[in-house]
Amino acid sequence: MRIGVIGSGSWGTAIAKILTDNGNEISWCVRSNDILEHLQAKHSNPTYLSSIEFDLDALQLTTNPVDVYQASDCIVFAVPSEFVASYIDPFIELLSDKIIVSAVKGILPSKNILMNEYLHQVVAADPKNYVAIMGPCHAEEVAAKKLSFLTFAGVETSLAEKVAIHFKTSYINTIISNDVFGVQYAAILKNVYALGTGILQGIGYGDNFQSVFVANAAGEMQVFLDQFEEALNAKRTLNQIGEINYSASVYLGDLLVTCYSPYSRNRAFGLMIGRGDSVESASKSLQMVAEGYLASRSIYELNIKLGCPMPIALSIYKILWEGLSPAQAFHHIEQHLV
Repeated sequence: MRIGVIGSGSWGTAIAKILTDNGNEISWCVRSNDILEHLQAKHSNPTYLSSIEFDLDALQLTTNPVDVYQASDCIVFAVPSEFVASYIDPFIELLSDKIIVSAVKGILPSKNILMNEYLHQVVAADPKNYVAIMGPCHAEEVAAKKLSFLTFAGVETSLAEKVAIHFKTSYINTIISNDVFGVQYAAILKNVYALGTGILQGIGYGDNFQSVFVANAAGEMQVFLDQFEEALNAKRTLNQIGEINYSASVYLGDLLVTCYSPYSRNRAFGLMIGRGDSVESASKSLQMVAEGYLASRSIYELNIKLGCPMPIALSIYKILWEGLSPAQAFHHIEQHLV
């Protein structure tokens, strides 16, 4: 399988490292000529995870996604959700028969849909050729080769297994799932809740309250996922096999690490909001995309139809998009926690 990677942020760089550590030669589309030239000269990404050193013999570097699409059977997308369409729309004819692997931990904000839904609508891609990679796996710990678990979810679990083989290393364990929609929405929601843990810390709440908040967020996530997948089943969109274990790493584990880890950009973004920064100021200071910001609006709009009780997610949305003060929002949240 010839593998290509789109994206040279921290997660894209970590994925490129995982793949090459496992003996894969990859085609890699990076963001700029500066990054490409630095990789060629210094064997590292100057902007993200600069401590990682690459074997150049394993890399075909380019700034043009067409080069990756033409050279690869399997394309791994690791770009912020708001930029996904720009890598798909101009290249529809090149993507229709490819295996698409999504490491995009967000929802496409223009349409409030997941990447697999967008591919099906725009490219008429076969859902069986899609695999989502999700789970508690901070790029910084991948760079340090600290043991991490990744879940590979596909309608065809045999394809998920085939893709996962290329990622399994001494520091990456792989898990196979068929819950394509659930693992992606779990990744979206955990970013929203991680914003909340940052905000509450910025306001001045302590660890005791944070533990209650995260426990309730896990319950709220499960309610949303159950109701969303029930709606999909009613449309015969999703063929779910067996029970979902919401205590598994791709659900609860990813929520916990994103809410508690100092590497969490969403937590850091929320902390700035809680301390009084504006969204614009926090975005500029972070210098990375906090997926939970746009996701909070998308989840709010999706839930208008579903009608799930989501006081936590709703309050975070109101802080970020309607100007509700964090103190008022969390006073409201307090009334709903158990």
